[in-house]
Amino acid sequence: MTRTFLPILVALLFLFTNSLIAQHTLQGKLVTETNEPIAFANVVLLNAEDSTSVYKGTISEDNGAFVLEEITTNDYLLKVSFVGYEKFLKQISIKSDKKLGEITIKEGASNLDEVTINTRKPKITRSIDRITFDVENSMLSSGNSWDVLRQTPGVIMSQGQLQVRNSSVTVYINDRKVQLTADELQTLLQSYSAENIKSVEVITNPPARYEAEGGAILNINTTSAISPGYKGSLEGAYTQGIVPKYQFGTSHYWKGDKLNVFANYTFSPRKEIKRDDSYINFSPNQEGGQRWESDFERITLSQAHNANVILDYDFDEKNKLSFSSNFMYSPDKTFDNSVQTDVSAMGNTAFSNFITDSDVNTDDSNIALDLTYTHTFGNGGNVSAGAHYTKFDQERDQRVATEYFSENGELVDNIAFNTEAIQNIDIFTAQIDLSTSLGETAFESGIKFSHIDSESGIDFFDAESLEDLYENLSDQFHYNETVSAVYASASRDWEKWSVQGGLRGEYTDLLGMSFSTDQRNRQEYFELFPTAYLQYRASDNHSFTLDYSRRIERPRYESLNPFRYFLNENDFNAGNPNLRAAISNNINLNYTLLGQYFLDFYYRDNGRSPASLAFQDNQNLTIRRLQANLLESKSYGLDILHGRSITSWWYAQLYASLFHEENNFLAVESGNVEVTNEIDAVFGQLYNSFTLSKDGTFSGALTFTYVSDYISGSYNFDPFSTLSLGFRKTLWNNRAELSLNINDIFNNTNTRLTSQYLNQDNSFFAREETRYVRVGFKYNFGNFRLEDNQRSIDAAERDRL
Repeated sequence: MTRTFLPILVALLFLFTNSLIAQHTLQGKLVTETNEPIAFANVVLLNAEDSTSVYKGTISEDNGAFVLEEITTNDYLLKVSFVGYEKFLKQISIKSDKKLGEITIKEGASNLDEVTINTRKPKITRSIDRITFDVENSMLSSGNSWDVLRQTPGVIMSQGQLQVRNSSVTVYINDRKVQLTADELQTLLQSYSAENIKSVEVITNPPARYEAEGGAILNINTTSAISPGYKGSLEGAYTQGIVPKYQFGTSHYWKGDKLNVFANYTFSPRKEIKRDDSYINFSPNQEGGQRWESDFERITLSQAHNANVILDYDFDEKNKLSFSSNFMYSPDKTFDNSVQTDVSAMGNTAFSNFITDSDVNTDDSNIALDLTYTHTFGNGGNVSAGAHYTKFDQERDQRVATEYFSENGELVDNIAFNTEAIQNIDIFTAQIDLSTSLGETAFESGIKFSHIDSESGIDFFDAESLEDLYENLSDQFHYNETVSAVYASASRDWEKWSVQGGLRGEYTDLLGMSFSTDQRNRQEYFELFPTAYLQYRASDNHSFTLDYSRRIERPRYESLNPFRYFLNENDFNAGNPNLRAAISNNINLNYTLLGQYFLDFYYRDNGRSPASLAFQDNQNLTIRRLQANLLESKSYGLDILHGRSITSWWYAQLYASLFHEENNFLAVESGNVEVTNEIDAVFGQLYNSFTLSKDGTFSGALTFTYVSDYISGSYNFDPFSTLSLGFRKTLWNNRAELSLNINDIFNNTNTRLTSQYLNQDNSFFAREETRYVRVGFKYNFGNFRLEDNQRSIDAAERDRL
């Protein structure tokens, strides 16, 4: 354990002692002669000796504010420049922290000179209910939105899903929910350029305005247009993993006096290879016990199309109509699976190995439409009304054939079957939100209605041999869910104290029916979800925040679906129509030191949360992955976050988490004994960005992630780590961008998962293409220095597809 914690402790010690050196901060705010803030201006400290060499530089924020940190005691020349304004110069002597207040920049005809700050360091801030990771114009702005989320402090990738504190996250864009399947969410965000992202908010205990369902929220805030005109881009990426992959896209923006338009299209032809090795010990050390060792390979071919259209129309300064649509189409996606299993037995067995070939073909389409009207009041509040519709369709055909061989290679048996499956989901939502203030107290309230209708079916053909083993194979499943919600919240700030509280009520009415088993699951319930936040700012250097939330985790539609999906007749996944929603209680205590060091102590009781559990049947020699409610699930830990400039060209950010995770579940193949799976572990993430050229046009990033242990249901992860390197070069006065990213350099992201307790002993090592090299090129045309519309590419109410 000491060896596990040593690297993180050394890094923390280095960053902490580095902060004790006599270094200072310079703050100010840029305004025009009419007292309007100046955003995105270049702010540079020049060495006083020659007045030309750059010591540090940054870019002003939307409100005109700027901060230069880690300044050593010396004399400098402050230089501010922005297109259309006169250059500002001032001699400054830095001996302690200095606040310049407002700096007025006069309008003029001067242009930016040779010193231009093209990138800045990511910035971390803590507010009463969230941590904000500001990445605009940083090295993270290259690449795509998916890469940014993976680099966000505290986010972990587990089996293809984004997680925070061992729970799946919900992704929002501009406070609008993006509810897609895990694969669709990844495809959507990979097609959306990171240069559109202003910041990512990590909300571990979401306030009342957000739905009560799910765990932490990652809210992506996009940049906003600041001047009228047209711009567009063409971009492409080549990725070389085991096999090559491609992505081509184009984006177009138009900002007029009243109408803003955004359109994007991406085409992603991909070939992916996944290889697993696994074992199952059926009744080891017993008469008739067997050990099955399998080698699995899956080749996936896909051609995904993704298109987005967003329209914003401003009737006047107070009234705005917004329309957005997202279309995803993935035709003829194929999965070619092959499995070879060798059998070692304690005694005689009918076969010594078997080979399975399984071909799956799917056609997926997903379209989402949003319409929102917003009216802004004179006091800064607003009221908005919105409606959303999603239609998801999937067709899925499968062919499975298994051949069994004796020890001398003779064919002794074969089992084959075909399946045809369909799923159609329609989602409709409507909501009204109001925000206003009364004196110094801010109020928010709203109502929301959502309705989900899902029809799915599966038919088995030529499955006589399979029907001897299992009943009720072919089936139809109907699922209908309605959720009605109302919420209200209030917040107020004082000199040293801030308080925020809210209450959300949700009434749920759902019905699930399996026609072949005649199972009917009807649930009606009303739950209240309080949230509370209290912040105390003892001084400029010390603040404390305590927050609490009560939340709910509803099962995904696919988890409720009782269908069996077979890899072969011995290995299948099955849903559970009797799953129940789980209530969680979450509490977090934050301490912020110097506005740079963030320490969070948290406790989370997830209750009987739904999970995927694997059970081996030692008598019938099968393994099945079932959806079930845990008996209990809880976690607690300490999170540490700190980011700082090591030098003028090197920025480092450290996230470390010391945590305990615990799952209790019923071992249905072990006499229904209660089993506890728990770990004490560490998660560390170190992000470094480098400015590699004087003008800032060439930059790099180095990221290292380490996880000592992790759990998922009954499985324990072996330690895993990821080291990634990236470079970004802008060309032709920012008209083009060339990027190179090398992910998982040492191929240590994939790891082994093992479930070992009582009479259960199985394990698998899934080797996905996490190690790859990606080369990207983007060309901008039109008035490409426009910032993008502050609108989302969301497709709401779909995360449980």
